[in-house]
Amino acid sequence: MTAGTRPTEPGPGQARDLPLDAHLHTDLSPDSDVPLDLYAAQAVQLGIAELAVTDHLDFNPAAPAFAYAEFARRERVVRTAAERWGDRVAIRFGVEVTYERAYEDAISDHLARHAYDYIIGSVHAMKYSPYTAGRVGSFVAGKTVPQVVAPYFEEVAAAVRSGLFDTIGHLDYVKKYVAAHVPPPELAAHPEVYEPVLRLLVETGTALEVNSSGLRQAPRETYPAGWVVARFRELGGERVTAGSDAHRADWFAYGLEEAYRLAAEAGFDRLTIPHTSVPGGGASEIPMPARFGRGDRPGSLRGAPGGGGQRA
Repeated sequence: MTAGTRPTEPGPGQARDLPLDAHLHTDLSPDSDVPLDLYAAQAVQLGIAELAVTDHLDFNPAAPAFAYAEFARRERVVRTAAERWGDRVAIRFGVEVTYERAYEDAISDHLARHAYDYIIGSVHAMKYSPYTAGRVGSFVAGKTVPQVVAPYFEEVAAAVRSGLFDTIGHLDYVKKYVAAHVPPPELAAHPEVYEPVLRLLVETGTALEVNSSGLRQAPRETYPAGWVVARFRELGGERVTAGSDAHRADWFAYGLEEAYRLAAEAGFDRLTIPHTSVPGGGASEIPMPARFGRGDRPGSLRGAPGGGGQRA
């Protein structure tokens, strides 16, 4: 192991002894400089058994991850790392696609021609979005909470309906953009904005990601919060996954223990990684560690409005 891939002492908040971190960005994403081998070394050190490398892929020519790293290069780097580390940690070749309705045909064409082990579909605030730092203040002025988040959730719903993705990433990432104007408790007071998307996830069999990056960002809670995960379960949701969404070495597995705990409390006893893009389909079922207890309880709305306060 070279100096550039040698992990330092684990930082506070980095989880240990978990079977999977399913959302990671390496130096093949424009907003990360972490070599894949460093994540792998940390995984061995922390006891994280499996990684999904999900570097960004944009289809808007003006977006930072448009043509940033070609498919062949990304696949080669991840597949060779998987071979190199195979006796110590499993590594999947995934991708996080930025979904925009205007580019759905291009996304569909790419995914039809290129095989990934795992595909996350996410909605981000692009430079023309109302949620960018220079626009969000004027955009929220005079609007109700549902009106503020409507453009975001409409785009997420379109991503689910597209059927292109194994998982929808950081379902309510809009919290990051509007936290200064609409704190998470105010958004939680409007569960109706989540309901259509959650029902679509259930109807399509798309997995819900419990993304722990919000614990280190302004919302200080997962994307989505625990009560949303519980509502997904109540509606019949059967598939969840969990990821730290790391872009830096010290963000690897950060908050992941909490993400697992929330999924288990909602009633899930396993993580599921679908493979809708792989010929023959199927999914990997990954049991929750025993310390989280059984996940066969019905979902609970603890933390939802009227349910005893929002879980942080």
